[in-house]
Amino acid sequence: MLQQFTEKIQNKQSLTFDESKAAIQAMMSGDESDVAIASFLTALADKGESDVEIAGGAAGMRAMAKTFPAQPDGLDIVGTGGDHSNSFNISSTTGILLAAMGVKVVKHGNRAASSKSGAADVLEALDFPIHQSQEASESMLVRENFTFLFAQDYHPAMKAVGPIRSKLGIRTIFNLLGPLANPAAPEKMVLGVAKPELLEPMAQVLHQLGVQRADVIYGTDGLDEASISAPTKIVSLRGDAVTYQTIKPEDVGLKSATKSAITGGSGEENAQITQAILAGKEKGPRRDVVLLNAGIALSVVDSSISIEQGIKQAQAAIDSGAAIAKLTALAKKEVLQ
Repeated sequence: MLQQFTEKIQNKQSLTFDESKAAIQAMMSGDESDVAIASFLTALADKGESDVEIAGGAAGMRAMAKTFPAQPDGLDIVGTGGDHSNSFNISSTTGILLAAMGVKVVKHGNRAASSKSGAADVLEALDFPIHQSQEASESMLVRENFTFLFAQDYHPAMKAVGPIRSKLGIRTIFNLLGPLANPAAPEKMVLGVAKPELLEPMAQVLHQLGVQRADVIYGTDGLDEASISAPTKIVSLRGDAVTYQTIKPEDVGLKSATKSAITGGSGEENAQITQAILAGKEKGPRRDVVLLNAGIALSVVDSSISIEQGIKQAQAAIDSGAAIAKLTALAKKEVLQ
């Protein structure tokens, strides 16, 4: 099957949604040879993936994943990675803060690929049980407004592709599919990208995947998050409508800082940063970048909330003790069994 798709791509023709979905499923089934998979991935990377191919690929990954009840009212906040910024885990910290504010956060992620600490690494260091049954994860979401679906547990079929990707040593479509493959299929999303040319295509991808409300964001200093050190470009998806804006920290009541001010480290080091921010002990750029991303997420969840209003609400959640209380609740393993 893959060979015919590879030949089409080599002729600079894009695959349809269904063809891309079938190709991803074929690779993950274990029935295709390593050579066929490598040839397909190389040809697609050389041509460049269309938004339709990315969307179809994401649908293919979701179809091969372990099931989780659909959460249309849920939100995922995630970056594609690859920005080489070595920032601390901004999205994970923001997700916990949002949960403390009543937002239903269905976080999907993995261990570090291009950084020192991925979502799974920092959550594990925070004593969060990253390996949970579907039932435990669902119960946690109901009780705490937050759950984490560990990609390695929900996408076991990726084992058929992982070693080949490593040997190829190039960026492939799978680098973009991870953040799109949340098995809970939330219909609200904040997606950070590491390249400006991905902003509009990824918004189109989310639309094709059934996402109703989303902001695709790019910090113009190369950050796949909203940035505290440079303007942030935002492509907003609201139903069928797409709009564009660029914001600076000063536009929403925050101070600019250097990009190095949000540098992180290992999972354990980033866990300490997350704890300090949510406990209200960390004041400055790290706190501000979380507030900025939380403000954007709140404006996605509720159209009546502006980014600046969302920032103020996020500040209140930290200062009131709600944020650290949420982190404490999530870290109580005995509650989650």
